[in-house]
Amino acid sequence: MNPALQAIAALMPHLILVPIALPLFTAALLLVLREERERLKLAINLGSTMLGFLVSVALLAWTAGAETQTVGVYLPGNWPAPFGITLALDRLAALMLLTANTVALASILFASARWHRAGVLYHTLFQFQLMGLAGAFLTADLFNLFVFFEILLAASYGLLLHGSGQARVQSGLHYIAINLAASTLFLIGAALLYGITGTLNMADIARAMSDVPQAHRGLLNAGAATLAMAFLIKAGVWPLNFWLVPAYAAAAAPVGALFAVLTKVGVYALLRLWPLWFGEAAGLSGQWGGAYLYGAGMATMAFGALGMLASQRLNYLAGHAAILSSGTLLAAMGLGQADVTSGLIYYLPGSTLAGASLFLLSDLIKRWRNDGASIAPYERDDTPFLTPELLPSETFNLDDEQQILVGRVIQAATAFLGLAFLLITLVITGLPPLSGFIGKFAMLTAALGSAAATPKAWWLLALMLLTGFMALLAMTRVGIRHFWAAHDRRAPQLRMLEGLPIAGLLAACVALVVQAAAVMHYTSQAARALHAPVQYIEEILATPPREAPGR
Repeated sequence: MNPALQAIAALMPHLILVPIALPLFTAALLLVLREERERLKLAINLGSTMLGFLVSVALLAWTAGAETQTVGVYLPGNWPAPFGITLALDRLAALMLLTANTVALASILFASARWHRAGVLYHTLFQFQLMGLAGAFLTADLFNLFVFFEILLAASYGLLLHGSGQARVQSGLHYIAINLAASTLFLIGAALLYGITGTLNMADIARAMSDVPQAHRGLLNAGAATLAMAFLIKAGVWPLNFWLVPAYAAAAAPVGALFAVLTKVGVYALLRLWPLWFGEAAGLSGQWGGAYLYGAGMATMAFGALGMLASQRLNYLAGHAAILSSGTLLAAMGLGQADVTSGLIYYLPGSTLAGASLFLLSDLIKRWRNDGASIAPYERDDTPFLTPELLPSETFNLDDEQQILVGRVIQAATAFLGLAFLLITLVITGLPPLSGFIGKFAMLTAALGSAAATPKAWWLLALMLLTGFMALLAMTRVGIRHFWAAHDRRAPQLRMLEGLPIAGLLAACVALVVQAAAVMHYTSQAARALHAPVQYIEEILATPPREAPGR
């Protein structure tokens, strides 16, 4: 092999640590700088986020070309598993890292136009948020998963309050209270599992599952259920998601976009641990909990779709769309089939990118709506109405049905907002030809195409069609309200830094369609590794510490 390629190959395992270490050191540097140096802090934050995005692309390319399930295992403390800290990179972790960093890059670009100046410590909290997300995706033991959960939650508390205001403070208190309760459940569940298995390493717990005596199975399942409850709260499962929409809607637009990834952290944790611990090798506990995941996912789908129909505000619509996406993922996960999981993993990044785009777009549309000309609607609880003096009169150009004729060429900025809203609608509702349709089609084809198709699969098909139709009605109504029925309104004032992130996120959704064959091959490999984790367990537990130089 070429010496340069050998050097790159030797450095790749160390690259696993970069998504965690880079935002940590960036946040420390930003803390040293005074708040008055906002341009420098913005440049550092933007540069670090861009570098993190490039690292995640490199890690994804590394996993795509690998032959093993677990591409890299890194021991930061140089202690072997299960005694030391372990980081593990596989296809699922790499995909989640790239998704999170893509949204983060779009978020900080959007915030650089105006939002980053709305409060203090925004850039520092932003980097700590990225550190927590990366650590949650890469860690291979429960204790460090809890640590990284707390890091990302602590950062999210501050980010939610960015920009101040009564709505953010009120929603922030609810958000903090429910997440503190979830953290408590996390600790209780982890303690129960440690008491039964004697370890907190994820792979080591999976190895010990089949050896747990029957007398302790009830306590084992109780510990796993308590732990899963913490993840389900974070994923926005019904009926524990009453906090999610008000909190995400109250956040600043770039923060809301980043929070769209947070709902997927809980889904990721369940996707990582449930097949690992309760797969076919789990003995008497095999496939335990699948019915609960399926039922909770179906209920969450229905709640999210109903919430979209009831939403009058765009940011509330985006919050309920995130709930609908999480419910779809959980219901499909509950079927416990590797082929369904492959479609699920394909659907996950596209729905996340579309949800983040909708949060950003809602800020632009709201600002455009409040900047109208002669008949701009006033706001009362974000519900438009016309005062008597602004009702149509003889001075307006009316058609035969007394409707106002606009008769203008659509401006480029207005066309961009409308096209972006259309593409987001296609992804969220699962209509062809974008990634939402392909992901749902892949899940349903796998669930119904097997000879042993269960009634669960048919119910999932019916609910997917129904919730997709409900979401389409909700998005269409909002689109008519903001675009078609908008009369005599000045063209929206958009900055390049505000339009570019939305265009980039939607371009990524289109890229998922253009490269659908390659992406589906990647997700199929990731799903097979999740449902047959023997190699994952062996590689983590068998990775030796590195010898000190000179020995």
